[in-house]
Formats: sequence, structure tokens, C-alpha cells
Amino acid sequence: MEKKLYDLMDWAEIEAIVYSEHDHPERILGPRRVRGGILIQAFLPGAEAVFAKNRRDGKLYSMEKVDEEGFFALLLPGKKIPSYELIARYQNGRETMGKDPYCYTGVLSREGSAFREEGSSSFPGLGAHLVTVAGMGSCATICRPGMPGGKKGERRCRGTFFAFHAPNAMRVSVVGDFNHWDGRVHPMVRQGDSDTFVLFIPEVGSGELYKFEVKWNARELELQGDPYAFFHETPPSDACIVAAIDAYQWHDGEWMDKRKAFSCDSSPISICEAYLGTWKREVVKKGDGERDFVEMECWNYREIAQELGKYLVQMGYTHVQLLPVMEYASEDSLGYGTEGYFAPTARYGTPEDFMYFVDYMHQKGIGVILDWVAVRKYQSMGAAAGDFLVENALFWKERFHVDGLRVTGMESILRLDYGKAEGMWLPNQYGGNEDLEGAAFLRRLSEKFHEAADGAILVAEDASSYPKVTESLADGGLGFDLKWNGGWTGDFLEYMRIDPLFRKGSHGKLINGMLYAYSEQFVLMFSHNQAIDGLKGLLAGMPGDLPQKFGNLRVALGYMMLHPGKKLLFAGQEFQRNWEWAAEGDSSWNGPEKKEYLGMGNYIKQWNHFYQAHPALYEKDCQEQGFEWISCMDADHSIIAFLRRARQGGEELLAVCNFTPVLYENFRVGVPYPGSYKEIFNSDSTFFGGTGAVNSRSVLSKNVGWDGREHSITIDVPPLGISVFQCHSGKGEEE
Repeated sequence: MEKKLYDLMDWAEIEAIVYSEHDHPERILGPRRVRGGILIQAFLPGAEAVFAKNRRDGKLYSMEKVDEEGFFALLLPGKKIPSYELIARYQNGRETMGKDPYCYTGVLSREGSAFREEGSSSFPGLGAHLVTVAGMGSCATICRPGMPGGKKGERRCRGTFFAFHAPNAMRVSVVGDFNHWDGRVHPMVRQGDSDTFVLFIPEVGSGELYKFEVKWNARELELQGDPYAFFHETPPSDACIVAAIDAYQWHDGEWMDKRKAFSCDSSPISICEAYLGTWKREVVKKGDGERDFVEMECWNYREIAQELGKYLVQMGYTHVQLLPVMEYASEDSLGYGTEGYFAPTARYGTPEDFMYFVDYMHQKGIGVILDWVAVRKYQSMGAAAGDFLVENALFWKERFHVDGLRVTGMESILRLDYGKAEGMWLPNQYGGNEDLEGAAFLRRLSEKFHEAADGAILVAEDASSYPKVTESLADGGLGFDLKWNGGWTGDFLEYMRIDPLFRKGSHGKLINGMLYAYSEQFVLMFSHNQAIDGLKGLLAGMPGDLPQKFGNLRVALGYMMLHPGKKLLFAGQEFQRNWEWAAEGDSSWNGPEKKEYLGMGNYIKQWNHFYQAHPALYEKDCQEQGFEWISCMDADHSIIAFLRRARQGGEELLAVCNFTPVLYENFRVGVPYPGSYKEIFNSDSTFFGGTGAVNSRSVLSKNVGWDGREHSITIDVPPLGISVFQCHSGKGEEE
């Protein structure tokens, strides 16, 4: 080695690079101006020879091997750093050529905030980002659409900018197929004295596998996935994948504009909850001819979108709510074991495929709500997870155009003692069990999520009865839009599983939900929770023989549709075979042929369309004036009657519900005023598989006092059925 080059070597720094312990490799690797010319240094472990190729004239310069592990150096004459590539030759004959990552120190000195686009609060600075870099050295800048970067005529280079947060790490490297998963090749640059490490690697593009190798100390190495990755390998493989999420061309502008004016409390919301893993799985034969076997394969997001969209429109749903699509490892978790918070699961396709799914739903007039498992991250990191989770919630709303998130497991965020034995938790500073930091996080989430006033909603799932979940932030609430009413579901299904002959002893479970119906803005639901854990769906839990089971189910679903609150039903409940739903199975989406099952599908479809066609069922959903009891104390007959009202001057509907298998003829019901009452829906119609006990003619009221009213009507009340009458004030009949 020439003395001139030898004197430029910093052997301590070289040793740190060779032993893979350097957290500022840019200080030694790459090009730099020195006395006597331009010094280029590179570490390519295992290389026998390395050349620097001038990209302007193609001339090759042989680099000196100054360390046997693969550290090379070259001193070029001149004062201007040339644009060059490194060519490495290995003993096995392999040859590589590529740009030097340490030529672009300008982008390494900029924090990840350089990635935040104007008007966006959701684009994470960490992770892997496909970018174009203009210029070289300290003048290098990242160019993104809408962001300034580079000068006219400057060379530009495509590649991936990696950023990773690793507190207490000695060194972090990017590893992947592009460097044979060797953590010595691409050590990352620590941002100042922070715990954030960054590196721009030229020519690493979309589809490349990667992870981060973290060296905690001289003896401890660990491979970690990217918590901000946009795409992952299909489980059980677990590498991250570089992915572009900016190229998709959206076609849902009309929907997004209309959503800004969406009023959650006074709009009809009928949600179909779905698990994509059981949406029309395809039977695929595999094997080598000697050992053939059959597997159930999932459809792609794009295929699912078209079939599911058609189904949702036909069934009359307004929204679809997906069990978590954020990447997860185990099928058994149904997605609730979220591991990749920024990546739609690769089981069904790419991020762009999922964008197509949402886009397609919007074009069909269907909103998309995602289950969002904040509690998993919050429990592992505590309040420190707040920024990550808020950023993630905004990411799904802004980048994937989702219309809402259902925040699951909020009780574990809001209550210090939830799910913990006595003595295993500490009270807050006021001696209570409220997690003050958890409540503050949820308020901040709500504030940021609603800041854009774009009509997207937050739905709460909280089993701890925390107060004011859907109250505004200004009024001391958490600021959520809706809350699952698990108390109503539990009480009502417990009532429905009782033999109808004995229901009168539990009448309170039928009507008590109205005592707190307006304490929050509720969603009434028969969710996936009723189709797992051995419950075998709603139908199997109903008493009686098969016809009575269907009758019980019809009256149960009808009561939910008439009761104040938004609606949610798990997809597949309309088929209602006596099966126990399983994540790895198929939900019989081709539909059973028996008329009872077809009738149930028609029943749910008609209810959804009926619900949206009658403002009395949703306009005052969250106001006490929208509901009035006519009769709620007739436990002996297990019959209730009530009114639903629209806004001032709008329609009024009278509902009569019979929870016994007895047909009551000429049954008297009180009415709010004299006039005619026309039956417009009857759950016992033969079209739905019922007995056909309908009221085919309008009924005139009589001035016979009943149910505390001055006027009443006599009707036939169907067995295990519901009758809905449209009220028209006028002159009734004299008794």
C-alpha cells in the first residue's frame, strides 16, 4: 500500500466497521475530499477484488484491499467527487455492481420527518420508502411528489430509504436478499445521538425482502421486522417487503366528497361484519401425484371485492366491517394478533390490491370499517405507544381511504384493573381504577382522527362501562362516534335462549336495554363473537324445533332492526346452519338450497332495505324523542309494542313484537292517536319461511282506551313474529 493512502487510513474506525460495531459508518465509508484528492472507502465482506467504475467515462479504478475481511480504499486525483459504481468480485466467481449507499450523506442527515408530505400527518418517517435521490454527497436530497429536491441536470438515483428506531442499540443494519442477509454490508447511520438509524440503498426496489439486524452489544445480535413495513411475506414466512403505496389511482372521489357531509347519528348504518379468510375459499388440489391433498385457498382482495360488493349491495348493507386485515401470524387469532400495523395482510394480496378493495366498495356505495387492535401495542409499550398508534390510525384513513376504525379491547386501556386479580394492579393518583394515561391517549386519538372533519368515524368496543365514550371532547367525553352495545346483546340473547313458555320470568332482559339506550350512541350487534367459542351461530342457540328456531331468529333479528341503535350482523348468519364457524373453514357462501335458509337471507335483505327506506328507524336514533313505549309490561304474553318516530312532521311506525309461538287473534294494542294503521312489514310472511299470519288490510282505530291510550286497534299478532304498522292520523271508528 502506498504511504500516501496508508496515512489516510483511520485504523480504529476501520476496525469498528470490520467488527460491525460502527453506528456512524458514513464517517468512513463512501467518498470524501482529502488532501491529495478524493478518498473512496468500501467494506464488502468476502470480496477478492473491488473496482470503482467512473459512470461518466466507464474507466475502472482498482481499489486497495487494506483489511483481509474486505475493506477497500482508493485515492483518486481531483477535487470533485465523481459519480461511480462499485464492482466486487468474489472467490466463487460471483460479481456484483452497484452504487455506493454512502455517496448520499445529504439524505442521511435529514430526519424521517422529511417524508411527511404537506397536509398529511399519517406518512410514517420510519420504515422503508421508495424514493428518488438527486445529487450526491452532502448535497443529496430526496425528491417526492410535491416536495422540492435536487437541481436541474443533477443525476438522480432510485432506491429505498430505510429508517428504524432501536433504543440502546450499538449498531443497526439493513439485511435482505440484496446483500445475502449479511448485516456487515449495510450498516445504518445513527441520526445524531438519537436512537433512529437511517440508510438510503440505491437500486433496492419494490418487492425486495428485508429486515433489520440489531447488534445490542458485542455478543448479542437480533433480527427484527419493520413495525412500519407496508407489506410482509405471507405467513408463516415473516420477512418485510419493500412496497410502493403512492402509485394507486383512486376512483372514489365522489364517495369521499359525500362522506364529508356524513352525519353518523342521523344516518342509517347497517354493517355487515366479515372475515375475509372465510369469504368463498377455493378448493385447490395439490401434490405430486403420489401424495395428493386438498387445500382451501383464499381469494385475492380484488376477487373478494367484486363478489363481496355484489353481495353487500343485494343485501342492502351500508357498510362492511372487516376483522383485522393488518398483518398477523396465526390464523387462529382471526387477525386480532396484529404484528404489522401498517401492512394489509399478504394472505389476500398486495397493499394496492387492498386499495382496490376499498375503492371498489366506495364505488358501490359501501363504506369500509376496519377492526383496529390498539390494545396489543398499548399493553406492550404503555403510553409510549400513543404517537405510533395515532399515526397508524391516520395512516389507514388517509392512505387507504377507510371510513372508520373499530377500536377493540378499550377496557384494557381505560381500566387499570381490567382482567387482573386483586393485588395485581395499582390505583391511579386519585385512588381509582381509571387509567388516566389510557383515557388521555384515546381522547388524543379522537381529536386527531376527527381533525380533518372528513366524515370518517371511530367505533368503540368497551366492556368496562366507561362513561361518556361517545360524548364530545368539549363535554368531557372520549369523542368516539359509536359504541358497541355488548350489554344489550348479552341480555337479549340470554332472553332468546330461554324456552318461550318461561320467558315471562325474564321479561326485564328484553326491555331493560331502553333504560340506557341513550347513554351512548350505540351499535346493536350480532357479531362474530356469537359464531365462535362453541356458540354455533344464532340459530343453534334458539329453543324449539327447526321451524321454531327460525321463528325465534326472525323475531330476534327484527327486534334488533327496530330497536334504537345502528345495526351490525356477522356475514353468514343468514345461512344459519347448525355449524360452528371456524377461521379455516368456508362459510357456505354459495348458499344452502333449503327454503328455510333462503327465506332467512331474504328476511335480512328485506329488513336492511326497509330500515333505510324509513327515516323513523334512524333519523332520531340517538334522541329519546325517536322512541316511545306503547306496552312494555305484558310479560305474561311476552308481547311488547312501541313507536319509532322520524324528525318533526315525518313518519311514525308502530311495532308489535311477540316472543311466544302463539298466534294471538284480535289482540288489542293502544295507539297514539285516532286514524288508520297499515301493516307494512310482517316477519311471519311465507316469503320469509313463516306461517303467513299477516294483517292484509288497514286497521281503523277505535276510541277504546288501552295501554294507557285513549284509542286502540285490534290485530292478529303472529307467532314468534313482528308486525310493523305505518300510522296515519285521521278519524277512527266509534266503539
